[in-house]
Amino acid sequence: MTDLTIINYDGQRVLTTSQLAESYGTSSKVISKNFTRNQDRYTEGKHFIPLKGQEKHDFINRHQIDDGSRNAQVLYLWTEKGAWLHAKSLNTNQAWNVYEMLVDDYYNVKEQAQPQSLEIALQAALEHEREIKTIKSDVRYLKGNMRIDSLQQQEIQQAAKYSVVQALGGIHSVAYEGSSKKVFSAFWREFKKHFGVPRYGDIPKVKFDDAIRFIELWRPSTSLQIEIDQSNSQMTLS
Repeated sequence: MTDLTIINYDGQRVLTTSQLAESYGTSSKVISKNFTRNQDRYTEGKHFIPLKGQEKHDFINRHQIDDGSRNAQVLYLWTEKGAWLHAKSLNTNQAWNVYEMLVDDYYNVKEQAQPQSLEIALQAALEHEREIKTIKSDVRYLKGNMRIDSLQQQEIQQAAKYSVVQALGGIHSVAYEGSSKKVFSAFWREFKKHFGVPRYGDIPKVKFDDAIRFIELWRPSTSLQIEIDQSNSQMTLS
């Protein structure tokens, strides 16, 4: 995140609400609402640093912050762990991807410090590394288990309808009139069994393309296809 203006507070890098919102592809209002709704999960000093009064004005002037914070009652500064909680609240691919970049390219570029001893410095580094590995593991898990959104659900519905109707011979076919319910049931049963979900809306985002591919390749079973062909042959003979 090389385009971010670097802001330090008390020896650690932080982000303002507007910086965090812009990075995550959302608005400061959404960030503030998420914070208000989940305020009991945030710990002052660990996840955020609130600046008020003269301290706030001095900080804004020192860092030349020009994002509307000057008129706010409180200026919130977000630590690395605070950014993690906001990514979790937003739960979008962009937020998770940006969070990983923030960890790698912004928060982890620390200022030169003068530790009391090499042992203390190594212990702190190891502890930090463990925390980062845990957080990244959680990020990968959440990204891998995010369910498809409403637009993707609609796309799967439309693709499934097209595939089944084609298999039946079209909406004007005899098979469509007499067997569409049975064929649709067979399709969704195979679909949910293949992806191991109770309903199609539970498919993870990472498997959306696989779901579309499954629909495109789906064909009725042999016995069901024979039934469809026999129904449609009646239309041909009549």
